[in-house]
Amino acid sequence: MLAQNLGDGMRAVAEALNLPVLVVLYIFMAASAVLVGSLIVETFTERILLKAKLPQITDRLSKRGESLDEIIRTSGLLKRQISVLNEIVSRPEVSPEMRESLAARLTAKEQSHYDLILKISDVVVRLGPMFGLLGTLVPLGPGLIALGRGDTLTLSQSLLTAFDTTIIGLITAAVCFVISTIRKKWYAGYMDSLDMVTETLLEAMKQEELQHETNI
Repeated sequence: MLAQNLGDGMRAVAEALNLPVLVVLYIFMAASAVLVGSLIVETFTERILLKAKLPQITDRLSKRGESLDEIIRTSGLLKRQISVLNEIVSRPEVSPEMRESLAARLTAKEQSHYDLILKISDVVVRLGPMFGLLGTLVPLGPGLIALGRGDTLTLSQSLLTAFDTTIIGLITAAVCFVISTIRKKWYAGYMDSLDMVTETLLEAMKQEELQHETNI
């Protein structure tokens, strides 16, 4: 008797999870569509416009035939990268150590920004198949009961729901996996470029200050 009551309770909990699981899968589908759109927008608003050539930028910063503001403005870097470099250049009064600390904080902030974007797609990659599996197993209980009663209509509906949720879970995970892979490659390149240019900029500013002190 106790075992039957416990079994009925677990079955009730499992059936109650059917609607939340379906809602979550719809949310994952919407998130996947939004991520695909944002990737397309990012491609045309940032990726295509990225024309920075790191060797040229580092050479211009080292030779210093131009002002730092002009070099940064015409560097071809992304707007976010240019904003970081401008923030560093706008603090000429601080010591080199403080400037390096500021640069480290700004680059860490950029890394956090990219990590947050990637986290959304990574969550769908990990949870999509799990909720797809839940959506597959939950309807099978009522389907088996319907089979025992000879209710083939309820059985067919349960099986359709089970197959559909599996497909949705796998598709959303696959789409987000591709998006994450592309963006991780992009963002790793962005951060490498920013680190290299930032180090060159800090060294150029330090050399400029030493030269200024020597002339004085």
